Amino acid sequence: MKSLLFGLLATAAPLLAADPAILKTEYIYDTGPYPQIHATTIVETPTGMVSAWFGGTHEKHPDVCIWVSRLVDGKWTESVETANGVQPDGTRHPTWNPVLFQPKDAPLMLFYKVGPSPSTWWGELKTSTDGGKTWSAATKLPKGIFGPIKNKPVQLANGDILCPTSNETDTKPSAWAIYFERTSDLGKTWTRTELLHDGIKVGAIQPSVLFLGGDKLEAVGRSKQGKVFQITSDDAGKTWGEISLTNLPNPNSGTDAVTLADGRHLLIYNHTAKGRSPLNLAVSKDGKTWEAALVFENEPKKEFSYPAIMQTKDGLVHITYTWLRQKVKHVVLDPTKLTTKPFVDGAWPQ
Repeated sequence: MKSLLFGLLATAAPLLAADPAILKTEYIYDTGPYPQIHATTIVETPTGMVSAWFGGTHEKHPDVCIWVSRLVDGKWTESVETANGVQPDGTRHPTWNPVLFQPKDAPLMLFYKVGPSPSTWWGELKTSTDGGKTWSAATKLPKGIFGPIKNKPVQLANGDILCPTSNETDTKPSAWAIYFERTSDLGKTWTRTELLHDGIKVGAIQPSVLFLGGDKLEAVGRSKQGKVFQITSDDAGKTWGEISLTNLPNPNSGTDAVTLADGRHLLIYNHTAKGRSPLNLAVSKDGKTWEAALVFENEPKKEFSYPAIMQTKDGLVHITYTWLRQKVKHVVLDPTKLTTKPFVDGAWPQ
C-alpha cells in the first residue's frame, strides 16, 4: 500500500507542485463519445464554471459537434452535445471553435462555426438562461458576421460586446486577416470593421483583446510568420493601427490572452517556431514587454494547443487546452504567486 501511495504522489508531484502558482490541474473528462477534441473555451457564469469544445471522429469530419460540460459541486459533468451541423435538408457539416461568453446581466452566449472549412463556414449563436444546463435554438448570424473566431469577446464600458475575429480565404496563398465585430444589443444587430491588413505580408488570425487603459486596446494572436502578432486601438476598437510582429515565437497555432484585474496581461501560447509543444505562459505589465512565467507541457512531437484563459471573480485564473487531441486539460492558477524571468535573445529562460 505504501509503495502504491508513493507512486501516486510521485506521479502527481510534477503537476501539482511544479510551481506555487499552480493550484490545480485536471482533465475535464476521462472518456467521451469522440475520438478527437479541439478548441476549448471556458467561462464563469453566475451559477458556476462552464467549458466547451468540439469533438468527433476528427477535425473537419461532418460528425464533429459542440460539447458542453459544467463544474457542479467541484466536479465536471458529463459533456452534452449542444450544437451540431445537421441542416434542414439532412446534409451535415462539421462544427468548429466554440466560444463561451457571459455578458453582464444577460444570458450566457455560445458562439460557434458551421461549415465544411474555415473559408466556407458561417457563424451561429445559442444562449442559455440557466448557466449552460439548457440552450436556445441556434440563430444563424448575419452574412459576413462570424462572431468571435476562437477567443472570447470583451464587453466594453458602454456595454458593447467586441468580438475578435478573422478571415481565411480559399485563394493560394490563403489571405489571413483579422477584424472586429461589435454588437450593442446582445447579438441582435452587428457592425464590423474592414479587414485590418492584406493578410499576406502578415497572415494573422484568432486575436485576443487586452485592455491597456482608457479606450486603448491591444490584440495579440497567431500568425503565419513564426511570431505572435500585435495591433492596437486608441478608440475602444473602432479603428486600429498597423499590425506588427512581436518577438514571441508562434508555430502558426492558437493563442489566448487576458488582462487581469490588477492590470497585468497573461498570454498562453506555444513558445516555439515549430510544433505545438511546449505550452507556455508569459506575463506583461504593458502589453509590449513580456516575461516568461510557466511551462505547462513540454514533450517534443506531441500537441498541447488551442488554449483558453480567463480570470474569475475570486481572482484566480482558469485555463483549458487541447491535450494530445484526446482530452481537455483544466489548470487553475493564483496569479499573485506568478514569478517571471526575462527572455534571453528570445529564448525561454532555464
